[in-house]
Amino acid sequence: MADFNGLFSQFKKVKFMFLMLLVVCLSSILLFFLMFGNSRNETYEISAYEISPKTIRSPKTIEDTEKTELERVRAEQAVPTSYRFSEDIMKNRQAIISSIFTAISDVKVEEKKETDMTESKKLKLLREKLDGMEKEGSLLRLSDDQLKQLLASDQKDLDNLHQLLLTIIGEELSQPFKQEQVSTHRYEVERQIRQTSVLPKELLDVALFIGRSTIMETEVIDEELTEKNKVEARESVEPIRILQGQVIVREGQLIDRDIYQQLKLAGVLTNQSSFKPVLGIGLFILFISGLIWIHFSKWRESKQFKKKALLMFYVIFFTVVILMKIISYIDHEFDVQIAFLFPTALAPMLIRLLINERTAVLATIITSATAGIMLQEGIAAIMQMEVALYILFGGMVSIYLLSEHGRRSTILQASLAVSASNVLFIIFYLLMTQTSYTLAELTFYVVAAITSGVLSGALTIGLLPFFESAFHLLSNIRLVELSNPNHPLLKKILVETPGTYHHSIMVANLADAACESIGANGLLARVGSYYHDIGKTVHPGFFIENQHAGQNLHDSLPPEKSRDMIIAHAEDGAKILEKHHMPAELVNIARQHHGTSLLKFFYVKAKEHNLDVEEEQFRYSGPKPQTKEIAVIMIADSVEAAVRSMKEPTPEKIAALVESIVRTKVEDDQFDECDLSMKEIKQVKKVICETLNGIFHNRIEYPE
Repeated sequence: MADFNGLFSQFKKVKFMFLMLLVVCLSSILLFFLMFGNSRNETYEISAYEISPKTIRSPKTIEDTEKTELERVRAEQAVPTSYRFSEDIMKNRQAIISSIFTAISDVKVEEKKETDMTESKKLKLLREKLDGMEKEGSLLRLSDDQLKQLLASDQKDLDNLHQLLLTIIGEELSQPFKQEQVSTHRYEVERQIRQTSVLPKELLDVALFIGRSTIMETEVIDEELTEKNKVEARESVEPIRILQGQVIVREGQLIDRDIYQQLKLAGVLTNQSSFKPVLGIGLFILFISGLIWIHFSKWRESKQFKKKALLMFYVIFFTVVILMKIISYIDHEFDVQIAFLFPTALAPMLIRLLINERTAVLATIITSATAGIMLQEGIAAIMQMEVALYILFGGMVSIYLLSEHGRRSTILQASLAVSASNVLFIIFYLLMTQTSYTLAELTFYVVAAITSGVLSGALTIGLLPFFESAFHLLSNIRLVELSNPNHPLLKKILVETPGTYHHSIMVANLADAACESIGANGLLARVGSYYHDIGKTVHPGFFIENQHAGQNLHDSLPPEKSRDMIIAHAEDGAKILEKHHMPAELVNIARQHHGTSLLKFFYVKAKEHNLDVEEEQFRYSGPKPQTKEIAVIMIADSVEAAVRSMKEPTPEKIAALVESIVRTKVEDDQFDECDLSMKEIKQVKKVICETLNGIFHNRIEYPE
């Protein structure tokens, strides 16, 4: 313990911001190494085309890009070619037919102009007219015999043939059909031509040739639509993913090329390393360290207490982090999730009792987030959300249900409430997973939830004394223990100075009520009042409340001697409390509850014998009250003693007396070194008057 005392004496000399910077930086580094192992995937030293030594699951959800691309190509290739019906084809083919007959008519006109035009010349002239059409790819090339036949035919027959072909071709090409249906439509054209009776037999073959050659598919490939359909088909293929927790290969299974590629994509091979987990953990720690920094930087509290609070915060935090680390090491040995055994409310309850509620909420959030990373099952290097929520809800329940007085009974009650909260969350978790559980598994989870809450309370009760002693803290639990009438020092006051004991109880009632009314620590004021006059046990007979049979020892002593005996009780009390290792707050109350007040009675008495007596010689050595609680105790101490000496106290007399005493203290500058405002002093006077009126109320005179 001496080492801790020396350590904290050195901390008093260290500036808070420097200490916080040092602690946050060192803690961040330590936390990184504790968390990093829990964020890394389990890797395996295996090669392709060997037997898998164990069943391997994917630690994350990842896309198999190679398979996805293969499926997209297949989908693209499966898209049929899109066609569109073209009316222009019918018009073009009819135009070709018309061009043939127009050319023949032109040659016949030329023949009439030149009466001596030979057959070969006519054929040559017609061929020249038709060459342009044939070069354009009409796929219609008439033979010389067919052209000669057409030139030799009567114009009327040619006109009939022309009109017939236009009609039949127009009807057929007005229907949409593809290449594979061309032969069917050519047959239909041939059938219709043969059935006609308007053509001479010598033109039938030519008509059949022209009709069949003119027929072609009317549905052409729609390149734009086809490409659009291919794009849509490609995009409709969902990425093929290896899901988190999916079995990639089972124990004893051959690792073929596809499986090896999946293992590689999942990043579970030993030759694969990634900076992402390192960066992720680093950012997480940076984030929570920033929250802690902001919280303690903006916290309006004394720097000495903030130093202790910062150290306690990290000690408690790393206590639970190490506990998480232990659980994470053994978790894979069990088929159930033993993370639910973690004491969810340990850190929140300790920090709530040792520091304050606001810091406990911060600790709950940070602890739950850290647990979500450290207690994940190893299938995925991400946060285990159910564990994080489990700890978050359990911690918040404990904070809001834990009494500020922090008695062991209230800690137990809060821990039972946490157990109930844990059970409710477990039920929610089991229902949401939609998985069938055995009776043994269900029993384990319920027992784990109850154990978590009870363990939180048990560990809190067990660890509180250590933190209180190591960090020199005065918690509400410690104050409640010190208020027990069976405490040796309180028994000492009761036995040796019964009048002082009664006076202290009265002062405690006044101070407690007054402090609560201004937001100060009423429990500290009450317990401090119990011990504030323990120094009177050194010389009990020199104090009026302990004198009997009208004997006043001061009547036979010079004022200076009386002064020394009275003033000494403040320092004597502080020394007694220090000797018994009592909290520093109680020691300060004993030493400061009179401040530098003047012993006016003995000063006036000394002045009667020696006019040169200085007032400073009859003042307490101080220091003046440093806290609101001590200032209130000073007022309550003076008021209680004065009212007790009044004859027939009335509310008006009590109010006047309280006003006079407080005004004297204010004018004597006794409250200059504490942050007690005039508004709060007014409230203290009001509450003390109300309490005294309740104590010194008029009583009914009972008949004899």
